[in-house]
Amino acid sequence: MKKRPHIIIFNPDEMRSDALAHLGNPAAVTPNLDQFAKAEGVSFRRAFCQNPVCVPSRCSMFTGLYPHVYGHRTMAHLLRPGESSLFKELKDAGYYVWRNDRNDLYAAQYPGWLESNADEVFYGGNVPPAPGPEKDKPRGAMGDAGFYSHFQGKLKLDADGKNYSKDDEGVDALIDRMLHPLDDRPVCAFVGLFYPHTPYSVEEPYYSAIDRDKVPLRVKPGECVGKPRMEEKLREMQQMDGYSEEEWNELRAVYLAMCMKVDEQFGRMCRALKQAGIYDDCAIFFLSDHGDFTGDYGIPEKAQNCFEDCLSSVPLLIKPPAWESVDPGISDSLVELVDFYATVLDYAQAAPVHTHFGKSLRPILEDRTRELRQYVFCEGGRLPEESHCDEWHVNGPNGSPKSFVYWPRQTAQLDSQAHCKATMIRDRRYKYILRSLDQDEFYDLEKDPGERMNQIENPEYAGIIGKMQREMLNWYQTTCDIVPWDFDTRFNKEMMWAMVKGKVPPEKIEMVRKLVEKGAKLSELAEYV
Repeated sequence: MKKRPHIIIFNPDEMRSDALAHLGNPAAVTPNLDQFAKAEGVSFRRAFCQNPVCVPSRCSMFTGLYPHVYGHRTMAHLLRPGESSLFKELKDAGYYVWRNDRNDLYAAQYPGWLESNADEVFYGGNVPPAPGPEKDKPRGAMGDAGFYSHFQGKLKLDADGKNYSKDDEGVDALIDRMLHPLDDRPVCAFVGLFYPHTPYSVEEPYYSAIDRDKVPLRVKPGECVGKPRMEEKLREMQQMDGYSEEEWNELRAVYLAMCMKVDEQFGRMCRALKQAGIYDDCAIFFLSDHGDFTGDYGIPEKAQNCFEDCLSSVPLLIKPPAWESVDPGISDSLVELVDFYATVLDYAQAAPVHTHFGKSLRPILEDRTRELRQYVFCEGGRLPEESHCDEWHVNGPNGSPKSFVYWPRQTAQLDSQAHCKATMIRDRRYKYILRSLDQDEFYDLEKDPGERMNQIENPEYAGIIGKMQREMLNWYQTTCDIVPWDFDTRFNKEMMWAMVKGKVPPEKIEMVRKLVEKGAKLSELAEYV
């Protein structure tokens, strides 16, 4: 076995791919990631998550399985004991697995379950809480247009002129562990960040670094036709019709400033690894779990069964260790986050322990023109009879209070038509979305990159829609379940003895009984009966 690299997984939450400058956003300030993609790794312009909210996406990307395989498609169904994941597989393969406590992956009601999937879990909380927003009650009062906006704006600074967050603490802890390993094993280090997840809030110097005049215009709901009922319900519940264009622009600018801070944290980590002389020994993965509306379609935050690119297209940047070939730059190849799972195992020289659907991206890292997929998929939503699984019920029989910032989304999800099961299939040009109880969607992304006009009824596209429907059916058939790699025994010892004892010659009864007690299979007893 050749030398195995350290595996570094840098995982911001809710970061859309077009928040990166090198992917075309004129207002984005992401110099570290831009340089990383230009000189050292590959940035995938068309990387897609398999579910547009946190838990289902992480359960998918850390197992190589689609959400429908084991039903991981809600915020309250995490990996449970008996289910494998990337961290456990790397640990069993000889890696020292370090991670912070940003979870959304392992079910927390099982004591020790999270910890069993790592050698060390950093919980943090050892520093004073970071200062809050400068403005008192930045969302306003209930009934104000910004009350459900998730917007808080500029954050205060502490006595040292910083806003040192739990994210900062986690990044510094990762750096410390990499600089001070506890043994000679290769390290898998995972840091899950909260940023740029809502609330939209950030401190200086990031807050003022974004040029508001360069922030891309948002997609407005009045420009759209045939969008899903869920988006209509979210706008109805959030009551943000009075939110001005200037306010939306400010929200989008603060979101980009949060992404800038993530970029700075990533750069700090890379510089520390270089100064320690171990950067070349690392395979580094930067990826998010899903995106964020940030005002597109008149909505902040996200939705569980909506699949616009702002939600489903995520940053994915990979640098292999120095001894592996790489063709640095931007790749236009279609890839999925299940491919992250396969790629990590490939570079770690670790074998999966179950069937999975990821494809190692090593060929594309070696040649950015390579293509591994024609289609990518994303899915979400629920059946009508699964209303008890909605987030509203997580807060008790009466649901969440109306003052809770997530009340609009959790309440909208009670509408079974709005929150119906839905699945997206996308290629380079077209996107088709199948909805169980709502109107299907189809977009020509070449003519309509903002996904404004639903063309599902346009006869011009009937042939393409039919082809994509057949491809989706084939995908479901080939990924609908997996067979475990270990085998179950059909007969216990009592059953086995009952089957053979009447056929065993008297002189062989004692011998055959002992074989049965040792667990002999029926085929092994055939010569004695």
